[in-house]
Amino acid sequence: MRKNPNLILPHRRHREGRTDYHLRLSLLKSGEPRLVVRRSLNNFLCQIVKFEESGDKVVASAISSELKEFGWKFHGGNLPAAYLTGLLCAERAKKHKVSKAILDIGLYIKTPGNALFSALKGAVDGGLDVPHSEEALPSEDRISGKHISAYAEKVMVEDPAKYKKLFSSYLREKADPKDMPVIFEETKKKIIEAKGEKTKHHAKKAEHKVEHKSEEHHKTEAHHEHKHEVHKEAKHEHTAEAHEHKTEHAHHKK
Repeated sequence: MRKNPNLILPHRRHREGRTDYHLRLSLLKSGEPRLVVRRSLNNFLCQIVKFEESGDKVVASAISSELKEFGWKFHGGNLPAAYLTGLLCAERAKKHKVSKAILDIGLYIKTPGNALFSALKGAVDGGLDVPHSEEALPSEDRISGKHISAYAEKVMVEDPAKYKKLFSSYLREKADPKDMPVIFEETKKKIIEAKGEKTKHHAKKAEHKVEHKSEEHHKTEAHHEHKHEVHKEAKHEHTAEAHEHKTEHAHHKK
């Protein structure tokens, strides 16, 4: 098949619909770090990213799955979790003396009041100066999870079976969805007090996990060394037996 020499293909990420390079260029021209907010089905990711000639550099980062370490007991993909993730990222950004950023939500549709702007609100409340419109931010009630709490209370009264089905994952963890606004405030307070650092309990737990892995690694190495030695001895014995058998065969032939 003959190729057109004048055909210029756009960048791969542009062809895949993953990057809007015109938008990216306008963000980079600001000269400010970017507050990058992305979401998956179960989590939010917030990062402070600086542009360098060698490529983007992540200065500070937070993901909503970390919120459990600060007392959050609920889903990592809802509005309150988005806010807390933005707050956690802003607290960590302070350690790198980042006080100003520009919002980067990629190709997501900019719908006022959605969860991406909840993460922005958390970052702003955490001390980051990010240009934005107040009209885009969700209400305080939605940010704290009061709408979820009110819905849970309503369903529990009207249809207990439906309540148990809808909030089964919370109930298994002994987390009452009606208490979400209270736990939200407690988690927020812990993040601010800890300045984004994980608690000592979880740090020790992580350290113990690393030590345990290291111990298991040494045990595995010792097992492999022992196995190698046994194999080596067996090979040596087999060689000796073969040599002895060959000698006996030669003697018998004579």
